[in-house]
Amino acid sequence: MAFHITADGKKLVTLIPGDGIGPECVEATRRIIEAAGAAVAWEERAAGASVFQQGVPSGVLPETIESITKTRVVLKGPLETPVGFGEKSANVTLRKLFETYGNIRPVREMPGVPTPFTGRRLDMVVVRENVEDLYAGIEHMQTPGVAQCLKLISRKGCEKIVRLAFEFARSEGRTKVHCATKSNIMKQTEGMLKRTFEAIAPEYPDIEANHIIIDNCAHQLVKRPEQFDVIVTTNMNGDIISDLTSGLIGGLGFAPSANIGSEVAIFEAVHGSAPKYAGKDVINPTAVLMSGVMMLRHLGEFEAAAKIENALLVTLEQGILTRDVVGDAKAVGTRAFTDAIIGNLGRQSENWRVREYKPMVLPDFPKAPDVVKAEVRRTIGADIFVETGQLPEQLGPALEAIAEGSALKLKMISNRGTKVYPSVGAMTDCVDHYRCRFMARDAAGDLTDAQILDLVQRIGSQYRWMHIEKLPEFDGEAGYTKAQGED
Repeated sequence: MAFHITADGKKLVTLIPGDGIGPECVEATRRIIEAAGAAVAWEERAAGASVFQQGVPSGVLPETIESITKTRVVLKGPLETPVGFGEKSANVTLRKLFETYGNIRPVREMPGVPTPFTGRRLDMVVVRENVEDLYAGIEHMQTPGVAQCLKLISRKGCEKIVRLAFEFARSEGRTKVHCATKSNIMKQTEGMLKRTFEAIAPEYPDIEANHIIIDNCAHQLVKRPEQFDVIVTTNMNGDIISDLTSGLIGGLGFAPSANIGSEVAIFEAVHGSAPKYAGKDVINPTAVLMSGVMMLRHLGEFEAAAKIENALLVTLEQGILTRDVVGDAKAVGTRAFTDAIIGNLGRQSENWRVREYKPMVLPDFPKAPDVVKAEVRRTIGADIFVETGQLPEQLGPALEAIAEGSALKLKMISNRGTKVYPSVGAMTDCVDHYRCRFMARDAAGDLTDAQILDLVQRIGSQYRWMHIEKLPEFDGEAGYTKAQGED
């Protein structure tokens, strides 16, 4: 990734103060970074609530996009997504616009911050896929009472996030990567991440690779969290467990993050804008500050990054703490906390150490969308989703009669994933949304669109249908899953 170098040799960073407590946290971070002598210059730009109020639906000004395109590096405060105006979250807009596919969220026990896990020296990282999965936000109402969200997982996206996790582990001298999925249930989507992880892991023989089911991962994070080093997972899973891990070390006030892409990197705290605390000089800036430390390492400013992290550890060890840790009576304000860290620059704790870091090698990926190709493919059936108030024993025979004489025959009907026709004895409380699976009468054939559409037209003459899924076979392997109870 190329950086923009100013005339005086500094690396230019787009600085977005953000909303609510954002400007205070960002200003504290800027002061500390400058005091540490980092070779960084700033180009301040706006995004968030103030931009929404200007009538910009995305919450991001064109000049902000222009700046990020130039600098390739962003340090930002939390952005508010106002209710009642604007369209998408400005945070999501920035991540999607610049394809920051990997969200890196480290957590580490801090001195002076009491938790139920104090003394166990927790130090782990969640590497979360950042642009796919359910967070693609592709939703439809299938019937008036049934909603659908498409869970999209790509081989390309899986490879990018898996390689990022291994490369990040190497850059921090870490020795273990766990891949956390729900592949025991979602064998195609979550299973793709598992299969990709297992294919790539042998390329990193210096790192122990393990797969773990995500619910067991959550269980183990509370029971024995010190067993984890790096956890790589899908978007929603990562969002949930990274908040869990931040709770292990004192809360979101200590949770930084980096959004990493092939071209742009965006550094921000995990926490939100907390507007009720804005301007009161009470907020803990550590999450934004440590996001700034991650940014400095990304820029190659390792000496300044270590100096700041050491100063933070010394400050916390001295008992200089904000209200989120010790309450109002014993707390120092945001500015006093910042001044204390600046005063401790150059000092090191005798009890707490900063990791040795080296530059991370960002994986290089082809631009072609079709990174996986099948030598032989055919369509062997179709799932046609039908809306009806009929019960399965009424719907099944009716569809069998409709399909008579077509190229497809009804195999089964499921309701919310459970086979209900032909009956397997399941006591399913059906809703008006049925998946009707039709297979080719010629088991060796390749169905045409015309044959499938002929069946759809027949069904449409008697029932309301909402969508169709072809059932593909790639190189002899079925490209779909079976319903619960389907043979």
